[in-house]
Amino acid sequence: MRNVFLGSPPFATPILMRLLESAHRPALIVTPPERRRGRGRKVGTSSVAELANEAGVELLQPETVKDAAFLERLAGVEADVFLVASYGELLRQEFLDLPRLACLNVHPSLLPRHRGATPIPAAILAGDDVTGTTIQRMVLALDAGDVLVQKETRVEPGETAGELAQRLAELSGDAALEALEALADGSATFVPQDGARVTVCKKLTKEDGRIDWARPSVEVDRHVRAMNPWPIAQTTLPGGTPLAIWRAHPVPLAAGERGSPGTVLASRGRWIVATGDGALELDEVQMAGKKALSAGDFLRGARLENGTRMGA
Repeated sequence: MRNVFLGSPPFATPILMRLLESAHRPALIVTPPERRRGRGRKVGTSSVAELANEAGVELLQPETVKDAAFLERLAGVEADVFLVASYGELLRQEFLDLPRLACLNVHPSLLPRHRGATPIPAAILAGDDVTGTTIQRMVLALDAGDVLVQKETRVEPGETAGELAQRLAELSGDAALEALEALADGSATFVPQDGARVTVCKKLTKEDGRIDWARPSVEVDRHVRAMNPWPIAQTTLPGGTPLAIWRAHPVPLAAGERGSPGTVLASRGRWIVATGDGALELDEVQMAGKKALSAGDFLRGARLENGTRMGA
């Protein structure tokens, strides 16, 4: 069975590694071209492209999958299956019609829950105890195709979106191989999604990182974890200086201790901020242009007084 793999790092990288080590080694690998990033505007190296080159598999990096020459090359592969993992571009029907058996998509949620662009942060924000990954048939409607394989995993306490994404990428490698094997031996069964259970998540923006201290501490904690590694939870120090919060955790208030949301309750060794119903202890923070620091290290060099307010 001939398959073509399309994906973008970092999520696609562990999946491709599993394919290259298996009997379902791709006949062709497709990933977007490297872009200039960061302050130096340097061109980064795609880990998907590196794996393709190391394995000696033909690599294509089209500017767009709509390109006629690219589609003609794909058609020439005469693939049985396309497997898509976080490619980052809308795929049209003429693309979906090319493989003989199926065009499959790897989606890191238990569909139909969390259809859309940000299923991993969405699972953390919603407080899901369990999430997972889905291999589905691609259709033009958003993540609405029939399901071939699903695998579950727990969302660990304190786990960030970045950490969960890495685990789901590894799990997706297992799911992808199971799906390809089922197609190869004729045992594949596609199951329609339950439309009554659909939830949809939106694409995140920088503004989504802003912390609302008036929310319950458990929700502010989920927010910090869901925004890591992007767009990062953001607030302001007393005086208005922006501050990124990488890690934090809820803590109980002492008897009789209260504060309006955003109030600094402790700033000597521990950094505790009042929320709508309790408090959050900051663990790792970062000011713009500076390196990330533990809260303790930051407080040793900061003039932060109890009773002042953050995020005002």
